[in-house]
This record gives sequence, structure tokens and C-alpha cells, in this order.
Amino acid sequence: MTILSAGQNVGLEDAELLQVTIQCASAPSALDVSCFMINDSGRVPSDAYFVFYNQTADPLGAVTLRTIENLKCRFEIDTRKLRQSAVDKCVFAATLEAGTFTQVSECRAIVQAGSQQITYDIAQTTQETALIFIEVYKYREGFKVRAIGRGFFGGLKPLAESFGIEVDEEAAAQTAASQEPGEPAASAAAAPVAPSPAPAPLKLSKIDLLKRKVALTLEKSKIDPIKARVAVVFDASGSMYPLYRKGIVQEAFERILALAAAFDDDGELDVWFFASEFLRAPSVTALDYKDYISRTYKLGSKGGTNNEPPVIKDIIRKYTVEQPNAHIPTYIIFFSDGGVAQKGKITRLITECSSKNLFWQFVGLGQANYGVLQQLDEMRGRTIDNASFFALDDISAISDEELYERLLNEFPSWIKEARRHGILI
Repeated sequence: MTILSAGQNVGLEDAELLQVTIQCASAPSALDVSCFMINDSGRVPSDAYFVFYNQTADPLGAVTLRTIENLKCRFEIDTRKLRQSAVDKCVFAATLEAGTFTQVSECRAIVQAGSQQITYDIAQTTQETALIFIEVYKYREGFKVRAIGRGFFGGLKPLAESFGIEVDEEAAAQTAASQEPGEPAASAAAAPVAPSPAPAPLKLSKIDLLKRKVALTLEKSKIDPIKARVAVVFDASGSMYPLYRKGIVQEAFERILALAAAFDDDGELDVWFFASEFLRAPSVTALDYKDYISRTYKLGSKGGTNNEPPVIKDIIRKYTVEQPNAHIPTYIIFFSDGGVAQKGKITRLITECSSKNLFWQFVGLGQANYGVLQQLDEMRGRTIDNASFFALDDISAISDEELYERLLNEFPSWIKEARRHGILI
């Protein structure tokens, strides 16, 4: 085994497959590990050459992110494909969602090339929130690995920008939220020289980062990855108007859209609004999430009192008549601020669809009268328990992590039960 110190490099054995592992023993938050595949100008050729949790391989399949764990990630490099590409080197880095690298213990990178193992232990960590570990680069007819150990203040944004990737300002604000007050910005000297702009820069959105939190929640709870259709239903009655006006409904929508991005193959979220009438709104992906609520639904004549049965019927119709699919579960998140009165009709509808691949997660907003929604676990006559309820005093005050933990409390177990009953094939 070869041990490297910062700045040292060593040649790699002639191996068709390299394994690169980034790990630590403990940290204040999860490591978000990335590989920047850069050309001889120090930039990624295009957004397709940034390999991370939301894009696990480059177009040629030269670098693939195989394992994503809380404190350990593993990449594979196909050296034949990398040799044929225009990529000059692969730079492996990590960012922290919270805290700094001074709080990380036993931080290391391990490269396995055939029987050869190279280890770089980062002996001295600093206050930075992003860190470049190593780089694997072309050298003559082979490859070398170099230990770097250089940090960046400010998290993902300055790190990505140093390689020509543009990070959405709104997303960057989230990743920088844990930065200590008074921390300086990344210095210009830390960034590689970049003589020309990168084409088609990648913009990491707020949804990308929320999607990562969904994945971490599943991992923390030891839940297997979920494939499902996702729908959200928003109460649009008059009492909800302040939440629409303050942007709280838009914020809730974005958090649910991240679930759809994580669960659905095409990342599409189906949306309904309801009050005395209902509206089946256009489906949406992360490509068009900004200002979706204000663009899609205008409060007005459709406001007023709650009338849940018609919108519940329309949702059932869409997934059981218009687009039935016995192989993929449908997860419906239903937001209401109370005033639920039609107990008999709601009970009948939820009971009748308990043999279908639909799971209803009702979420109460504020402290109100939720009627039958609070009695879902006691409803008799259902094939399986297909609904759950919890209330939030203030959805804007609850963290993303806590919200996802509560949203994923019963849905995974329902999937298992639905399979046992042949509801899911």
C-alpha cells in the first residue's frame, strides 16, 4: 500500500478498472461527493461531465458513482473509456451540508488499481466547507494520482465555479446556510486558471439539493430506494390565502417536487388544487418549478369552503382509469388547513380505493378541525391501511429533514403490505 501526503503523486498500475473511495469516520453532516471531469483548460467540457448524486455517470460511462452512503462514496473509472475521451483529469471533491472539515475525523481517499492501493489521509483539515481530495490524471500512456487536500469556503458554489459550472444562486444559498458567520469567500488563488468559458454550464437548482435530502432520509431510515408516482393536493380555500400570499405553499410545493424528482423516472409531479371546486393543474418537473403556484393557480372564484370528495374522485380516476399501473405505487400528499366535514363521503372513497395502488398522506396545516382525517387509522372495512395523517403547526418552521422523515414514516411499509396483497405486482 502506498501512502501519499498532500502534493505527492504516484503512477497507477495498468488496470482497466480503478476504484476511488472517499470516506470519513465521523462528520457533522453527510458528505456530498462529486467528480469533476475536466479538460486541459481546467474546465468541465459540458454539464454532462460533472458526476454526482443526481448524475451518476458521464456520457461515455468512463466515471460512474456506484455507492452513495452517508460518510462513504465509491466511484469506478473505466480507464479505456477515459483514455478515449477529451478529459484530462478527474478531480474528486466533497462538500458538507453542515459544519466544516475541522469536525471531520479520519478523512481519506483510497484508489485501488488492480493489486495496487493508494491512500491519502488528510492530516490537517480546516474551516472550509468543501474540499478537493485527489485527482486522477493522464500521464504519458498511463495514469497518475495526486493528493490535493485543498479547501474552499462557501461550499458547493465556489468549488463548482472553479471548474466552470454555474450554480443557481437559490441553490447555493441553501448549501451555504451552514457557513460560519464571518467566513471569507473562496480566494481567487484557490481556483484553477480557466482561459475559456465552459459550454452549457450546469445549474444546480434548489430541487437538486432537496432531492439529496430525500435520499439521505431514506438511507438514514434504512429504506430501499423507492420508485413511485407522486401527486400533491393543496387546499385552496379562503383560509389558506395567507399561506399562498406569503409563498409558503410554493415552498411546500418545492419540497414535495423533490420527492417526485427522487422517486419518479421522469421526475414529474402531478398537482391538484381544491376548495368548493377543484383544479387538476399541469404536471411539473424541476425544470419549471419557479413560481409554479402563482403561475398555475389564481385564488378567486374557486376559493371558499372545503369540498374534498370531488378532488379525491378525480385523483382516483386519473390513476385507476386514465393511467392505471399495477407495477408502480402512487403516493398522494394532501395538504389541508381543516374544515373537513364530509366524513361519510371521504370514508367511502378512501375505503373503496384501498384495493388500489394508491397511498394517501394527509397533512394538516395549523391547529384546526381535521375531522375524519384524524381517524384514518381507525377506519374499518379496508383491504389494507392506505392512508395516514399528521399535523404541522407551521410548515415553514419545520426542517426539510424532519418533513421528509414524517412523510416517509408509513409509505414504505404500505408498499410492502400492498405487494403482499397483490395490489402491487
